[in-house]
Amino acid sequence: MTTMDNSNVYANLKDLVALQHQASGFSFLPKQPVHSILAGRHSSRLRGRGLNFEELRHYHTGDDIRTMDWKVTNRTGKPHVRVYTEEKERPVLLLVDQRISMFFGSQLKMKSVIAAELTALSAWRALSGGDRVGALVFNDTEIVETRPQRSRKTVMQIFHNVLVLNHALNAQYASVPNNAQLNITLKKAEQVSEHDCLIVIISDMSGWNAETVKRIKRLRRHNDVIASLVFDELEKNLPSNSQLVMSDGEMQIQVDAGKAGLAAQFTEHFESGVEHLQAELNKHGIPVIPMNTTDSVLYQVKQAMGERASGPH
Repeated sequence: MTTMDNSNVYANLKDLVALQHQASGFSFLPKQPVHSILAGRHSSRLRGRGLNFEELRHYHTGDDIRTMDWKVTNRTGKPHVRVYTEEKERPVLLLVDQRISMFFGSQLKMKSVIAAELTALSAWRALSGGDRVGALVFNDTEIVETRPQRSRKTVMQIFHNVLVLNHALNAQYASVPNNAQLNITLKKAEQVSEHDCLIVIISDMSGWNAETVKRIKRLRRHNDVIASLVFDELEKNLPSNSQLVMSDGEMQIQVDAGKAGLAAQFTEHFESGVEHLQAELNKHGIPVIPMNTTDSVLYQVKQAMGERASGPH
């Protein structure tokens, strides 16, 4: 692993707050560019904010004929249209993974830090759009809930919860990895989410299985869901001709990455798992946004959304 400064190993409040000024130039709402990950026949047709019926009135020149109420028009003999107003807010629920599997990074930052920064970017974007934002922040043993509210105080509470669990991560983590926690959190999201929410899953999806897909599909019935898959390059490609020492905090093993066929098998195993997950979710209209630990979170989000990306990678 290359040398990291502390801000790349652990998230910090200053950086999360600073992302407020970068939370623009992208949107999770409809009408994405054609090359956006949210466009195309396999992607979610995001609901955006809903429409509330406001009044029924006489037709005025220039009114959209699609709003014509034909039943009333036929009954009264005079053209009437239905007037709608856009809802002022939309709940956004962030599911933020801070399990021990996220405490890994071989390039620039830990996966857990990338997840924290994406959480901040998403929260600030929701708030700037006038939406309520809440979160379920989870590690291997607990889930910390923040109910969706439209306030800076709520965003700061989410950051606090993320930082507490983030800074509890270490190589000698007391708790064993709990793959089941992902599904437990998804079940919790089913219980607390309202209809027509935008649910953003920010996780490496470690331990995902058929139940994971099933629960995400259930969330998708009444909400929009975006899955952000956080990964590190070393999880995909082993460095060639290297002797690697791997550890789970208690036991360790030395691996010869240069052994014939090992690197190819390693990559194939990673890609088959990731591609299968993406295919399963895309099949049900759920976009999957890969997030690596090398490029900036803002750059990757704008690339995924098909927006014009600028600034350092």
